[in-house]
Amino acid sequence: MDNLKSSKLLKMISYILLPIFILLIGLSIFHFAFLEEYGNTDATKFVDTEMFANKYAYYIADNIENAKNQKNGNSRMFMQIEDLNGDKVYYLDKNYMYSYYNGINEYVDFIIIDKETNEIYTNIKIDDYNKEIENMKNAPKYWNYNDGKIETNIEYINNNNIKFNTAFQYFVIDKETNETHSETRNIENYTVYSKYNPEKTSGLTNYKIVEGIYEFCLQNKSLPIYILPISIIGTFLIAVYLLCAIGHEKNQEEVKLSYLDKLPYELIFFVGAILLTIFATGALECINIANYITLIFAVLLYFICYIICAIVGVTTIKRIKAKSFIKSFFIYKMGSWCLSRLKKVFITLDEKATENKRLFWYYLLFIIVSIMLACLFYTGIAIILLIGFWIWAYYRIKKYILDQEKIKNALKDIYEGKNDVKLDDENLRGVLKEMAVYVNDIASGFSNAIQESLKSERLKTELITNVSHDIKTPLTSIINYVDLLKKENIQDEKAREYIEILDQKSQRLKKLTEDLVEASKVSSGNVKLNLEDIDIKELFNQTIGEFKDKFEEKNLKIETQIPKKDIKIKADSRYLYRIIENLFSNITKYALPSSRVYIDVVEKDEKFVNISIKNISKDKLNISSDELMQRFVRGDKSRYTEGSGLGLSIAKSLSELQGGKFNITIDGDLFKVDLEWKMSY
Repeated sequence: MDNLKSSKLLKMISYILLPIFILLIGLSIFHFAFLEEYGNTDATKFVDTEMFANKYAYYIADNIENAKNQKNGNSRMFMQIEDLNGDKVYYLDKNYMYSYYNGINEYVDFIIIDKETNEIYTNIKIDDYNKEIENMKNAPKYWNYNDGKIETNIEYINNNNIKFNTAFQYFVIDKETNETHSETRNIENYTVYSKYNPEKTSGLTNYKIVEGIYEFCLQNKSLPIYILPISIIGTFLIAVYLLCAIGHEKNQEEVKLSYLDKLPYELIFFVGAILLTIFATGALECINIANYITLIFAVLLYFICYIICAIVGVTTIKRIKAKSFIKSFFIYKMGSWCLSRLKKVFITLDEKATENKRLFWYYLLFIIVSIMLACLFYTGIAIILLIGFWIWAYYRIKKYILDQEKIKNALKDIYEGKNDVKLDDENLRGVLKEMAVYVNDIASGFSNAIQESLKSERLKTELITNVSHDIKTPLTSIINYVDLLKKENIQDEKAREYIEILDQKSQRLKKLTEDLVEASKVSSGNVKLNLEDIDIKELFNQTIGEFKDKFEEKNLKIETQIPKKDIKIKADSRYLYRIIENLFSNITKYALPSSRVYIDVVEKDEKFVNISIKNISKDKLNISSDELMQRFVRGDKSRYTEGSGLGLSIAKSLSELQGGKFNITIDGDLFKVDLEWKMSY
């Protein structure tokens, strides 16, 4: 398909065939119209048709009128000569022509006799007019008028239809009423003899061409039936092909514009219209003259008109395909140039002027333009322009407010922690554009900081996991060998003490390693949950029972306030127990001995359950709750107690993974943990 579009040969053939097909369509339509108007007859010769009779009658009627005008001194169509008998004879001037006759005047002989003066008006020069009159009466085609009677063998201008023939009627304008009415030519004062003389003129004439065309159309009535559809289909196919192929060249995807295609379209259109009018008018004049030479000129002028239309059409299609049609107008270029200069002025005003000055100039411009349009209010166009200007001003103000709203929303998104904020600053100007650039830079920096933080956190997690796994292998060996040593019967008291210390420290290191691995899994979300309904009351009773010895060792008194009815939440039993275990373990390590521990379970809005655990710290807490929930952070700065600093961090992460909330409150030496969970029904 692309090869067909870019084929120069196929395009050339199409350009040649297209005007031929169009010409055939025009000739076929002319053929149909010609036969519709004049072909409804059984005549096979032009001289037997109504058209021939009309031309014949017009020529005779017009010369009767000329003879009347010559007699009254209003015309000099006839030249006076003297015949042998002394009668006045007026011979028609050879230079007299009339376009309607199409050359029939060269084939019709006439003799018009004025009954009052016996003057003769004729277009033939002979010595014996009486003899010629007798010849006219016996001619193959003749028309005579004498004493109110018509003698003729021409069918369409006899006594029966003469009053309907427009050749013997003319239009008169009434000077008083200025109305037009038709009157019949007065021929009663004249005797007319005429005949058709086909041998009078030899060679090709206008009349012979018309006669040939008519007889060709008459004898080939069915020819347009075949030519017209073929020509229409051919024209349609060529037009579709050219519409697709114009502008496409070989090995070239885009439409290439020539120098002509870059000229202002108005220039091409108006020059083409002027040339087309000139050549089309010339072609019509040549057709009216109707001889072979003028017809050849008419055909040449037709093809010139086609070339003009083709040039204008091709450049129009190429501009449309190249999407430059509107832009190729000189008016558009001038308008774009003016708008660009005006836009440059406004941009300069936006960039260099302060907000107050900018507002002042805009408002001043609005007042000036409104006053100018109001002064022209008596014209309809001024009203339309004023309304349009108000609409434009409203649009500009609304756009400015919407742009401000976009910047405000972007800042709000950044404030709420979103890092994918991006404003389109291409369509903004002045201070709004500067603000958009600043917002984009802030959002980009914020996003980069988050990415770096996530990357650092990921690396830290990977490091902890890898180190924990690397420690786990040798630690297992140490624990196993310590167990073996404990089973040996060692008598040395010191050695048994050292083995006991090794056992305690290795177990502590094992617990720290397990906490590190678990903290790594929890922080990365790599935890598989098995959610089920868990009874809070039962969970706390079980956990308190397990930690009873440790609580009694520190002389801690547990005060619980748990509803008697069952309260269930949706959680993973293993990880929920781990949360409570970490909190209780934290209490046994850091709570003030001989103090109270408060555990409260309260329903909240019949949808949530709030679990509160409070204790008094034995040491002063000079740390914030946020810091305390970070990994490896402990409440005792001296770090003399056992612990990894991961318990609270793990508890918080596990709570959030299961859909709960975990908060810490520190008030002096009061340490409080609040857990909130959605109840399960």
